[in-house]
Amino acid sequence: MKTQTTNLDAYGARLDFERAMSYGDYLDRDALLSAQHLRSANHNEMLFLVIHHVQELWLKLVLHELSAARERIKSDDLMPSFKMTARVSRILEQMVSAWGVLATMTLSEYLQFRGTLGNASGFQSYQYRLLEFVMGNKNAVVLRPHAHRPEIHAALEQELRTPSLYDEALRLMARRGSALPPEVIERDWAQPYHAHPAVEQAWLEIYREPETHWDLYELAEELIDLEDLFRQWRFRHLTTVERIIGFKQGTGGTPGVPYLKKMLDMVLFPELWKIRTAL
Repeated sequence: MKTQTTNLDAYGARLDFERAMSYGDYLDRDALLSAQHLRSANHNEMLFLVIHHVQELWLKLVLHELSAARERIKSDDLMPSFKMTARVSRILEQMVSAWGVLATMTLSEYLQFRGTLGNASGFQSYQYRLLEFVMGNKNAVVLRPHAHRPEIHAALEQELRTPSLYDEALRLMARRGSALPPEVIERDWAQPYHAHPAVEQAWLEIYREPETHWDLYELAEELIDLEDLFRQWRFRHLTTVERIIGFKQGTGGTPGVPYLKKMLDMVLFPELWKIRTAL
């Protein structure tokens, strides 16, 4: 049987890249694909490394989008922020799915190389901590694992003291006329946010008349989408860890599954969930 080949010249495809930037050059692909430094000869370690590299890349994009969305909200320019937050929700869906790929690894397979991790743990992901800060879960203690990296510690401290995405949403509502007290819109941003009755009332007014406050109503729904997917990501993380290592202590020193279960109780935008009952 004669093999047919495609004449790429006929389609105008460039084939000579001696003096031109190629796909691999643009992506800096060699650096990307050489970042998987295996510390064992075990076949399954590659899966573990790649999944975590992919998660970190997604986190980089999430931070890029949410930081820009926060600036748009701060500038009362909501329409572009909706595209950014919607994109993050779709990214979180991909991050949730990634746990399913990691879950193909069994406990026996993981234990064959787990010892090579030492004390390395996802608990130490500074990008994840930046994301939590942007989303409003402020906790100065989590800066401590990064004390040996001054540039990372400084970035985390700056984000710790910056209004979160939700803080900026509430400040926007106040600028639009919502009766929000100073302890909500001019507080110590390094402290965790706590639900306030005035905020709940302000969101209720928006939800009772969505046509009058359509962009704020849409903002609220974008925030709900974000937290919904973020919760799913956390839950899938929990079930994957429990499936692979049970209730063993985490490599970073946390109790593992009990710690992850506690994190599921964290509510980032509390009034937006409470008004579902009150409406």
